[in-house]
Amino acid sequence: MAALWRVHTPQGERLARGPAASGPKELLAPDLGVDDLLRGEASLAGLDELPAHGTLTSDASVLAPLGGQDVWAAGVTYLRSRDARLEESDQLDAYDRVYDAERPEIFFKAAADRVRGPGEPVGVRSDSEWDVPEPELGVVADATGSIVAYVIGNDVSSRSIEGENPLYLPQAKVYTGSCAIGPCLVPLAEAPPWYELEISLRVNRDGRAVFDDTVQVRELKRSPQELVSWLFAGMDFPVGVVLLTGTAIVPPSGFTLSPGDEVRIAIHGLGALENPVEQVGTTRERVRP
Repeated sequence: MAALWRVHTPQGERLARGPAASGPKELLAPDLGVDDLLRGEASLAGLDELPAHGTLTSDASVLAPLGGQDVWAAGVTYLRSRDARLEESDQLDAYDRVYDAERPEIFFKAAADRVRGPGEPVGVRSDSEWDVPEPELGVVADATGSIVAYVIGNDVSSRSIEGENPLYLPQAKVYTGSCAIGPCLVPLAEAPPWYELEISLRVNRDGRAVFDDTVQVRELKRSPQELVSWLFAGMDFPVGVVLLTGTAIVPPSGFTLSPGDEVRIAIHGLGALENPVEQVGTTRERVRP
């Protein structure tokens, strides 16, 4: 099954084609970018038909498979996520209400140039005490709002900041290293149906697993296309967009990410996304009024 990869070679950045399970194999045209495939000048559906322009060498490295695409995210789309938000916010009913509402929670996550790719560190804020990975199915929509591919995403979050006040959501969700995407874009025709996908998360610390869990994507309350339709209801995306569809893997309250941890998220048919963890930002002193 062919997937789209973005790689760095000694000659510069290129797109490549290869299975999600085993990595990029063939280079594509030097002037072809992800933006071209999502704005309509070419098509991910025809990935297998694009001419090859050489094979990869061992000195190539894999990058986040994005061009100019912003990353957005949907929240409280699984029952487990709703329950976790209620727990962290001392039963604030905003999370209960949005889970049952017609309009979903959708928020901006990261600009394309701030997204971390495979092997790059994701961040935990130095002013946060409770930080978690949020493994999610990402859907890739083209400029028309049609879903054309799937990808793995990590919506790293500060639960302590979000739980303190829902108005702090941007600080809990949007900061240096808070979003990882990868390893490749898998066209719809090459991927299993979304409701058959299983997401797994493993966090290793000092060489051993300290957290391990799985979830079935069919537990999503809203379909990916419904979520994308709400995103496009008020915005346009000329080169397409990535929308993370939410998480149902919620570590217990006693767990928090630590610098040096290794996070591995896998979705059958989409590959695996692995990232180390680093601390970002500075600890600031509280200023008394």
